[in-house]
Amino acid sequence: MPLTTDLIIKENNMKLVKIRKNPFFERLLRLIPDSLYLRFLYKKNVGHWPDLSNPKTFTEKLQWLKIHNRKPEYSIMVDKYLVKDYVANIIGEKYIIPTLATWNSVDEIDLSVLPNQFVLKWNHDSGSVVICKDKKTFDIDKAKRKLAGGQRQNGFWYGREWPYKSVKPIIIAEKFMQETNSASNDLADYKFFCFNGEPMYCQVIRDRSTAETIDFYDMKWRLMPFVGLNPVARNGLIPVARPDHLDEMIDICRKLADKAPFTRVDLYVINNKEYFGEITLYPASGFGVFSPKEWDEKLGKLINI
Repeated sequence: MPLTTDLIIKENNMKLVKIRKNPFFERLLRLIPDSLYLRFLYKKNVGHWPDLSNPKTFTEKLQWLKIHNRKPEYSIMVDKYLVKDYVANIIGEKYIIPTLATWNSVDEIDLSVLPNQFVLKWNHDSGSVVICKDKKTFDIDKAKRKLAGGQRQNGFWYGREWPYKSVKPIIIAEKFMQETNSASNDLADYKFFCFNGEPMYCQVIRDRSTAETIDFYDMKWRLMPFVGLNPVARNGLIPVARPDHLDEMIDICRKLADKAPFTRVDLYVINNKEYFGEITLYPASGFGVFSPKEWDEKLGKLINI
């Protein structure tokens, strides 16, 4: 059998390590202890061996947290379905994008129960989102093929992201959200990097499906002199306007980020209203890169372990 390869970790269209799809090879990989496996994966992606005994950089500390910081609630926080109730109990239901239906497999998807516009995605991965803007022209077979690929992803075995080990994969149908005066499917994505419960930087991603740009701002909304975590990340030509509700967004993040040494809280602003996106504990599975590189260590200093 030929040993074909498949991309296993994606973050903001970032392609990371390749793992062979030979089932026997995958079973062998599962026998490798987490610490050893992560060292090799880190070397492959970042370019040097990590110091997991005395981690200093942001990416090294995320690997350390995978191994040493394991709490049951983390599995709820990374589950895109269960996290909705978790977040609603903390900040309120009004921030939650409505769920329309759920299914256990692509074969169970029933379009008859959905409105004309909707979004389909798995609760355990980030790359297989399907958007329907018109059911009359929606290619359900193409959508199922894309979703079928997402079902095979497993953040625990491929990135040793422990919280995903107990996440049961389900397909979520969500309400389609769009700015009233915009024809684009792309929403500005505000990803708050929270250190020990305190939001410190906001990664703003725009034009994800066309010409993606990534900008980092501090909490005074000053543009930061670095980009990441995508190796081809670039700043936008036009600065991002300070969100009108930035103070409220920061307050939301503080309430949601107090359970871990590092948490990324993703929010959207749609028609002048804040919505919760997701919680991420290991952006790019801890294998992302910063430019300039020294920001990996600068951000690492902010994580207390």
